[in-house]
Amino acid sequence: MLVAYEVSLDLIRSVRPIVEMLTARDKALADQLQRAATSVCLNVAEGSRRSKGDPRRFYSYASGSAMEVKAALDAAHAWGWVETAEAPLHLLDRLLGLLWGLTH
Repeated sequence: MLVAYEVSLDLIRSVRPIVEMLTARDKALADQLQRAATSVCLNVAEGSRRSKGDPRRFYSYASGSAMEVKAALDAAHAWGWVETAEAPLHLLDRLLGLLWGLTH
């Protein structure tokens, strides 16, 4: 499996406590964060099993979802609900770099 897939699983593990905490503050944002992180993983996996020019489309979807995770973390921070999200943001930087390489 691709390194991007493993990093996407690490991302889920790193945002899990944030999702749990956000559920008490903003259930919709917590749900959006959870769904976006899951989408990254699922699209990377699906793209890795596609052939010809098709994989790039799924990696592009994964990249969009990764940016959605970043936006959700930024919003949670802006609301003052998350002090820091250093680990997930570091993983997102790595993941976005890997996805850029897969789409270009």
